[in-house]
Amino acid sequence: MALFVDIEKKLGSFHLQVKFEADDSVLALLGASGCGKSITLKCIAGIVRPDRGRIVLDGRTLFDSEKHINLPPQKRRVGYLFQQYALFPNMTVEPNIACGVRKKKDKAAAVQEVLRLMHLQALGKLHPHQLSGGQQQRVALARILVNEPDVLLLDEPFSALDSHLRFQLEQEVRQIIHRFGKTVLLVSHDRDEVYRFSSNIAILKDGKLDAMGAKHAVFAEPMTVNGAVLTGCKNTSPICRVDDTHVFAENWGVTLKVPAIAPDMTHIGIRMHDITVGDGENALDCEVAEQIENPFSFTVMLHPVGSKMPGVIGMELSKADWEAVASDRLTVCLPPQAILLLKD
Repeated sequence: MALFVDIEKKLGSFHLQVKFEADDSVLALLGASGCGKSITLKCIAGIVRPDRGRIVLDGRTLFDSEKHINLPPQKRRVGYLFQQYALFPNMTVEPNIACGVRKKKDKAAAVQEVLRLMHLQALGKLHPHQLSGGQQQRVALARILVNEPDVLLLDEPFSALDSHLRFQLEQEVRQIIHRFGKTVLLVSHDRDEVYRFSSNIAILKDGKLDAMGAKHAVFAEPMTVNGAVLTGCKNTSPICRVDDTHVFAENWGVTLKVPAIAPDMTHIGIRMHDITVGDGENALDCEVAEQIENPFSFTVMLHPVGSKMPGVIGMELSKADWEAVASDRLTVCLPPQAILLLKD
């Protein structure tokens, strides 16, 4: 166990209550704005004091409400990358990094070494306003890594960057994480970013863990409506149970065969790419309500023929596949094995 967190914190009407463990890999905290992702990082870093609980890092207790332990941030060996990087605008790169060095001995040598590792040697005499967003991020990471922290906390690390820079910078950050080789917590609301970076995912909703597990398992079976939506499922509907393997989807006004359904399941979902054109189990005759062109695909919005409900079902096809079947009316199949069974 590298990091153990079991904390509660009340902020007005908001109540954070999370418990999880993270090993020496990347754990992503995925959730909508205001769900408690960033406040969790701040509690681990010592910026915010939890009301109750424990935080243990590599056997060292950082916080324990019962034992009245609350180490200050500078003693926690936690590296926290803020969303806006928090560089000092009146300092050049080298003193910005030097500010993070806690050991007075060999400070200059430590700064030069991290500049080399982060490929920042040519930028050492520049001020933050002279750097690109990606360069500022690398300087902020260098200031963190110069102290060899035991855990790295990344709070929406790409939110301040233009989209065209993200791909290159993601590659650089993945290399940094690989070299770091310890526990990393990544906060994000971007499911693709989370999938590319993490080994495990914890989904938060209203201050509580909604789901947690290996990323492949969480994406395959998110278990909750919130989890399905956050992992990219665009089609969800509340259901009425017909029997053990059939439900009535209230949004779409159709009865569908599903895998054996547990009593606590209240919704179903299906990802747009799992819907196929043609006959099969759960075949639906549909009118094409709208076709939306994307750069490399079409999103086709379908309304089941004869349904009295206003809901539509989204399907995604490549441009070539859509051009081959384009029509005002289509028969599509919602394979039972692709239907997600979900709790509210």
